[in-house]
Amino acid sequence: MFMKPLHALLLAGLAVLAACSKPEPAPAPVRAVRTLTVAPQSAGGVQEYAGEVRARTESRLGFRVGGKIVRRDADLGDNVKAGQLLAQLDPQDLRLGQEAAKAALSAAQVNHDQAAADFKRFKELRDQGFISSAELERRETALKAALAQLEQARAQSSVQGNQAAYASLLADAKGVITAVEAEPGMVVAAGTPVLRLAHDGPRDVVFAVPEDKLALIRQLAAVPGRFSVKLWGEDSTALPASIREISAAADPVTRTFLVKADVGKAPVKLGQTATVRVELPQTAGVTKLPLTALKEEQGRSIVWVVDRQSMTVRAQAVQVAGADGNDAVITGGLQPGQVVVTAGVHVLNPGQTVKFYVEPGASAPASAASATPVSVK
Repeated sequence: MFMKPLHALLLAGLAVLAACSKPEPAPAPVRAVRTLTVAPQSAGGVQEYAGEVRARTESRLGFRVGGKIVRRDADLGDNVKAGQLLAQLDPQDLRLGQEAAKAALSAAQVNHDQAAADFKRFKELRDQGFISSAELERRETALKAALAQLEQARAQSSVQGNQAAYASLLADAKGVITAVEAEPGMVVAAGTPVLRLAHDGPRDVVFAVPEDKLALIRQLAAVPGRFSVKLWGEDSTALPASIREISAAADPVTRTFLVKADVGKAPVKLGQTATVRVELPQTAGVTKLPLTALKEEQGRSIVWVVDRQSMTVRAQAVQVAGADGNDAVITGGLQPGQVVVTAGVHVLNPGQTVKFYVEPGASAPASAASATPVSVK
């Protein structure tokens, strides 16, 4: 008669254990993916760089002597002529130095005249036999020393005259003021930049190239017709350009190389922003994939390749050579006939089961394993 309660207890225990056990995990969803079948192609493409129009010759003008700036006659953007006064230093100290040099020159001239008169008189006395030849030689030496002092004073007077003239900063050539780096009231040392002058004449479009693209730019610089320039803010056609200069050293901050493109006599303006287009050579045997097919993983570029037999995906590392519009140019890592996922790559995992995406209204394939991938371009 105790069997029924015992049986009830066992059933209750089994029910509690069944309630505590974890439920079976839900199967991973089978994702529908867009795909593209790999086929060898030819790719060229275009690389674009942001550039700026600059003068081929640009001078940073400064005074050749130090002093206090009392006046600046040129402003940013002014057009100036050769020889035009741009700025002025306080000339008082320089004038005093010039006057001192003139006084020293006058003293040296008087000393030389006196030494010449003495030498002439002592020469006559020696000819009459009143003095020895040694005494005459001493007077001749004194005359030569006076002449050297006179020449020194004359040169010093010329230098001081030039120093006084250097108090005025003049334009070396016709051009445009592109920068003002000192204001009236400042005390500047000799050579300190005060104004920046862009000379009239040829213009260059200057742009920066990363280290990994420098060799290609050097190679294409020798090929005519590879470079063109399109000005921003203007509905104009591309201007033909040629590479005139490539920097030999990288910028220490940006690690890029400065390149200057010559646009000939095109009517460009200083400071305009431009796009430099580089036509890349055609390369056969490459693969083009949409940029959405690529994923960065541990510092390398990968794509998801679909196994038609198991309908699962696996990661495949690829070598990316560049971009052609919205497509990536792949030079290694894929074989013709492989099926690559082109959308939704960031939600896939290795070994995940997928199915081919079917456009609405299209007939579904008979079986997943025999389905033909949909090419997306």
